[in-house]
Amino acid sequence: MTISKLGIALVAPGGYAPEPDAIPRGIARLEAQGILVHNYYRHDERHQRFAATDAERLAQLEAAAADPDVQVVMAIRGQYGMTRLLADIDFERMAASGKIFVGYSDMTAFQMGLYARTGAPSYAGPMFAGDFGAQELVGFTLDDFWHCLAGPTHTVSGRGAANPRLDVTGTVWGGNLAMMMSVIGTPWFPQIDGGILFLEDIAEHPYRVERMLLQLMHTGVLARQRAIVLGDFSGYRLAPADNGYNFDEMLAYVRATLPVPVLTGLEFGHVPRRVTIPFGARGHLACDGEQWKLTLSDYPTLQRA
Repeated sequence: MTISKLGIALVAPGGYAPEPDAIPRGIARLEAQGILVHNYYRHDERHQRFAATDAERLAQLEAAAADPDVQVVMAIRGQYGMTRLLADIDFERMAASGKIFVGYSDMTAFQMGLYARTGAPSYAGPMFAGDFGAQELVGFTLDDFWHCLAGPTHTVSGRGAANPRLDVTGTVWGGNLAMMMSVIGTPWFPQIDGGILFLEDIAEHPYRVERMLLQLMHTGVLARQRAIVLGDFSGYRLAPADNGYNFDEMLAYVRATLPVPVLTGLEFGHVPRRVTIPFGARGHLACDGEQWKLTLSDYPTLQRA
């Protein structure tokens, strides 16, 4: 299958589009490439802080999964709302649909639940409103998504000071750290051994990031992983009570404390320039002590959806 024959469904399981014009703008851009867009989001259905009621947002997911002309289901944005739907999502039906579910941030809860309940992979990738519907497109972000979707493999690379030397393989999984912690101890938290865990977050102080990482350690999750790769952690402001305790100091502490190597330099998170990472793919991560490369395989693509 080529991109020009692709069907993409738009859903809003969390928040609504902050700029309504972003949706038709993004649809026009995709349709100009010959892509068929099925839009299940209606801006006038907003309810409280959500894109629609819980029942209506769940119905969007179900309709998109059942649409025979759709190969990719993409969230228009994150914000908050997915955890309200988890208990009512038929993950077996979602997996059986063969769709590639795409998003990040709040979508992490869906991706965790989908993998925990069925073992089906998904994409930690772009959001429609902020990426395809943006006033100014970020070519790197969109190109990386299309490259990942084309397959059959995808490579992500980065560099960071004091990265450990390593060469490991394992299941690639993760996403937004706070969303992961919101489902830990529930049926929607996957039990993954020998994994490569990627993490990001927004507006979380360094001490809060540390606290969540320690919780993952104390629950035994981190001892079963082969590596952690950190993406972007921005959008916070240190307070007087931090007494200068910044991200670099926190990073040094967790590197000395956690039972797993910690790498930095992943271009992923709440930033315009962002890679796409197949959640549940097979990964080979190699690092020379600064620069690293993660090669991903065995994930759904346009040829293997």
